[in-house]
Amino acid sequence: MIPADLIKGSLKTIVLKLLKEEGPMHGYAITHKVEELTEGKMKLTYGALYPILHKLEKDGSLITASENFNNRTRIYYALTPKGHTVVADKIKELNEFIESLQRIVDTKPGLSNA
Repeated sequence: MIPADLIKGSLKTIVLKLLKEEGPMHGYAITHKVEELTEGKMKLTYGALYPILHKLEKDGSLITASENFNNRTRIYYALTPKGHTVVADKIKELNEFIESLQRIVDTKPGLSNA
């Protein structure tokens, strides 16, 4: 299982990417999809997810729509045009971070890559 502190910095990108690929989703579906895609290695808590969803909505990257399902209201989140731009930028940033981290991990002790 991947620790929550490692997930935290990438959560915004994860959410945006899922909404780009899957279309509108509610919170439970997002958490379930992340767990499915990572074969159980990543588990999002609602305490971490919903503040990110609300921040993305507040900054104009997401819009919400409500639907009644079994006498309960579900809130679906979807990307706005701004959200589509933000997700592309966030994916680029995350890929650069992963590449840089991989270089650090692959460095042999006592060797310089310069």
